[in-house]
Amino acid sequence: MASRFTLVTDIDAPPAAVFDLARNIGAHVASMTPSGESAIGGVTTGLIRLGEEVTFRARHFGVWFTMTARIVEMTPPERFVDEQTRGPFRRFRHEHRFEPSPSGGTTMTDTIELASPVLGKAVERLLLVPYLRRVIAGRNAVLAASIRPSAPDEERPLP
Repeated sequence: MASRFTLVTDIDAPPAAVFDLARNIGAHVASMTPSGESAIGGVTTGLIRLGEEVTFRARHFGVWFTMTARIVEMTPPERFVDEQTRGPFRRFRHEHRFEPSPSGGTTMTDTIELASPVLGKAVERLLLVPYLRRVIAGRNAVLAASIRPSAPDEERPLP
């Protein structure tokens, strides 16, 4: 059985804009600078679409990992799901939901289901889940900051 966690992030932008930002490979790579992540195969720039794959390479726990994910479900601009097709997990599924928030922005909900290929359930829950929760929270903070309206003379950090 896989471990599962959910993370909710409020973003001051409409759901369609956040939906596209979350599918933007360049924005994803920029949000993952702490792990040195790069897109090395499949769709490596622009917006990823239903049925397409991307391969990322990143350093976690001091070790380089390569993971390929495919977009397996998509309902614009409300939801999309990516799943690992090759990589370090026995199972990795990431559901992204985008709902209008009462403030006029978006409530983005990430639900991640994962299963480690070798670690036991206890280590998975004590090590992998907290680590991935921090990684996704950091990613979401960068995405949220990048989409906020900027002053006319100010540049936005992400495409």
